[in-house]
Amino acid sequence: MRRALTIVAIGATIALAGCTTAPAPSTSASPTPSGGFSLMETIVVIGIMTVMLMVLTQIFALNYAFTLKQLARNVKMHGFRPGKVPLKVVAQQYGDQVRREVMGDALQKNFGDALREQNLRIAGYPRFEPKGGTEASAAVEFSATFEVYPEFTVGDVAKVTIERPQVETSEAEVDKTIEIMRKQRATYDNVSRAAAEGDRVTIDFEGKIDGAVFEGGVGTDVAVVLGEGRLLKDFESQVVGMQTGGAKSFELRFPDDYHGKEVAGKTATFEVKLKQVAEPKLPPVDADFAKMLGVADGNVETMRKEVRENLEREVKRRINAKVKDQIMQALIDNTQLVAPNSLVAMEVERMQASMRQELESRGVKSEAMPMDGAIFESAAQRRVKLGLILAEVVRANNLQAKPEQVRAMVDEQAQTYEAPEQVVKWYYQSPERLRDIESMVVEENVVTWALATAKVTDKKTEFEALMGSNAQ
Repeated sequence: MRRALTIVAIGATIALAGCTTAPAPSTSASPTPSGGFSLMETIVVIGIMTVMLMVLTQIFALNYAFTLKQLARNVKMHGFRPGKVPLKVVAQQYGDQVRREVMGDALQKNFGDALREQNLRIAGYPRFEPKGGTEASAAVEFSATFEVYPEFTVGDVAKVTIERPQVETSEAEVDKTIEIMRKQRATYDNVSRAAAEGDRVTIDFEGKIDGAVFEGGVGTDVAVVLGEGRLLKDFESQVVGMQTGGAKSFELRFPDDYHGKEVAGKTATFEVKLKQVAEPKLPPVDADFAKMLGVADGNVETMRKEVRENLEREVKRRINAKVKDQIMQALIDNTQLVAPNSLVAMEVERMQASMRQELESRGVKSEAMPMDGAIFESAAQRRVKLGLILAEVVRANNLQAKPEQVRAMVDEQAQTYEAPEQVVKWYYQSPERLRDIESMVVEENVVTWALATAKVTDKKTEFEALMGSNAQ
């Protein structure tokens, strides 16, 4: 992208990239002698701008003196009463700091004024560099280099085909879900038979590689339900059929992609002792079970109705998520856009901070796990591009979130909780929480707009295929 700007300078010539003749001065722009600031030159190279600035030393000196006097009225120094510190002493102690602050304020204020006058949207933060002149000169020159938001055209989604899953929630799915909830609430009774899949076993084990115990290879009184996948499948299969008090030795090869890199792809020898076997006892589907699931009167049919409603709500959410993912990817794939580096860098920092916070919440010290920004680069690029595209789609099609849409979304979210009215109150107590809801509404508005434009095909999909492992 190459763009040319017309900017009025104070007693200076304008140099514009891509122009062979000097443009006529614009009467709309106003000089800013009171701020000691002048625009001298504009250079534009594919979204990067460098603007030459001039700070008038006379104006700078006045602002410096004023700020120093204000500081002298409040500064506390040993040997002087408050407000009685000589200005010379204050200047010796704080002069450099005040000088930097005054210069920084002048640059920031007037740079902002220039951006507003020229209707520029800056991405990230400008980089100011001194280019010439001293306080003894009439002016001090600086350059300000910054990125601007790119100009682009949103890709045509009319050519895109969106595949929308069609899923039926049957009574069989309700039964399967209730069975899963029964297993989640199972109790266990000790038995004296051989261990079988579904049993909870208590074991001791020791693993060695090349005769040496490896980290994580020893466990005592480890309780695990066989078949849940907490341990490697090949390990659990060796425990199936063992008797209480029995011991067993076997070899196991760790997968090449095992999360523990020090043992991945290696073969270990395990010694396992089975200490206890307990079989599951599932609660019956009765009034007590219904009450356990939150049905106050224990009505089993009411419980089944609520389970079905929750399933249908989850099915709808997953279908919407799959459709939305397709639309977002289509917008990215069909829009020519270069993400500003400054915005990508800021997004990388946010993602790193979020990861550190997540690690800290799990009790892991993030300082011990260095995070290379490069691993977030691709995701940050996508987020920035998508954010810019969505903002343009919303603006061009008037898809902003309306108050009634926000309230409807809050009500929908609240229905998944036992006390919906409290959840609604909780959302409206925090502007930040409401902004999250507004973002969700905006995304839905974009999806609705895209579905009305794109080619949509409905595809019959099995319940298990949509729900994935959660349906097992």
